[in-house]
Amino acid sequence: MILYSSSTLHQVLPVTREHRISSFFWMESMVRGMEPRRHLDDNAWAYFSGGAADEITLRANRSAWDALPLWPRVLRPLAGGHTRVQLLGRTLAHPILLAPIAFQRLAHPDGELAMAYAAAAQGAGVVLSTQASVSLEAIADAVRPDPGSGPLWFQLYLQPDRGFTQALVQRRSRRLRSPGADGGRAIERRARPRTARGLSAAARRGSGQPDGTAGARHPPTAARPERAVRCPAAPRPHLGRHCLAAVHHPPARAAQGGTAPRRCAPGGGSGCGGPDRFQPRRAHARHGPATASALPRVVQAAGGAMPVLVDGGIRRGTDILKAMALGASAVLVGRPAVWGLAHAGAAGVAHVLRLLRDELAIAMALTGCATLAEASPALLDADAIADSRG
Repeated sequence: MILYSSSTLHQVLPVTREHRISSFFWMESMVRGMEPRRHLDDNAWAYFSGGAADEITLRANRSAWDALPLWPRVLRPLAGGHTRVQLLGRTLAHPILLAPIAFQRLAHPDGELAMAYAAAAQGAGVVLSTQASVSLEAIADAVRPDPGSGPLWFQLYLQPDRGFTQALVQRRSRRLRSPGADGGRAIERRARPRTARGLSAAARRGSGQPDGTAGARHPPTAARPERAVRCPAAPRPHLGRHCLAAVHHPPARAAQGGTAPRRCAPGGGSGCGGPDRFQPRRAHARHGPATASALPRVVQAAGGAMPVLVDGGIRRGTDILKAMALGASAVLVGRPAVWGLAHAGAAGVAHVLRLLRDELAIAMALTGCATLAEASPALLDADAIADSRG
C-alpha cells in the first residue's frame, strides 16, 4: 500500500501554461477512458466502463449534458467569487462528491482508501459503497483527522435479514459518528432491485466479482459466519425507516431513488421519514431517462423540502454548473474518479477533482456567476431544456 502525503495531494496541479494544456488533454483521456484502459485488465475494464443492457441510458446521460448550452455573460461583478455550497448543514468548498462505486481495488491496489485520501485533500465528499473492497473502519480512521475533509457517507443496501441490516448500520454508525461532527457523516439508504446478470454489459464481456474484493462484511459470530452483503431484491416494508431509526441516531439522512419525481416529494415513499437528500440516478435502468432530463422534474417535485444530488454522465466542470443551474444541490462523480484512480492512485483522483473544480470556476466566470447561488436555468438555453425533457 502506498503512503500518501496530504500536502502532495493538496497540490496536484502544475502551474505552467504547457502543463495546463497537457492537463486538459489528460482530463479528456480520463473522460473517455483512453488512458486508464492501459492500466486495467479486461475484467476490470468491463466492470467499470459497462452499463445496463444495451447501454442506451449510459450514452443518453452523457449526450444530455452535452446538449445543454451555457450562455456567456460578460461585464458582471465577479470579485469575491467562490465555489462553496451548503449541504446538510455543512459548508463545502465545492459541490463535488465521489459516487459510491464497488470493488475499487479492481482499479488500484489501494482502492477506496486512495479515493478517500484524495477526496479529503480536495475537500470532496465520499459515499462509500456497501460493496467496497476496503472496510469503512479503515477509511473513517484514515480521513477523520483531516479537518478539511468533506462528508463521509455509507451507502446501505437493505438486506432481507433485518438483524443483519441493523448490525451493519450499527457498525457503520459507530465509525461515522465522531465528537463535534456537524452532520456530515450519515447513512444513505438505497434500494435497488436485483437484475439478471444476462442484462449487464459487464456480464456479456465476462466481468465477474474479483478475488479479494468481497465487499462490506458483517463481523463473524458463532451462529453466523462472516459473509458479504448482497444487492438484494426490492426491500420489504419492515426494512425501511423503522428499522433504521431504531439503530441509527440521527436517523438515515439520505434516500437514493430513481428518476420518478413522486419518490422525492415529501412523504413520497423514500422510507427515511422525510429524507434531506434525493439522488436521481439510473445506473441500472433500461431505457430510463437521462439524469439531466429528469433533474428539473425531480427538483420541482422536491419543492425545496430537501437537497437534490445528481449523478450520471457528469464528466466536466461545465456539467456541474449545468446541474446546479437546473436546481441540483451537489453532484456525484463516478467514472472520471475511477479512471484517475487506475492511472495514478490517490494522486490521480486528486488531479481529477482539482481539474473539475477549476473547470467549474472557469465556467462560472464565463457565465457571470460569482457564486453558485447565482446559477439558474437562465444560464441554459430554454429550448434545449424543453427538448431534453421531451
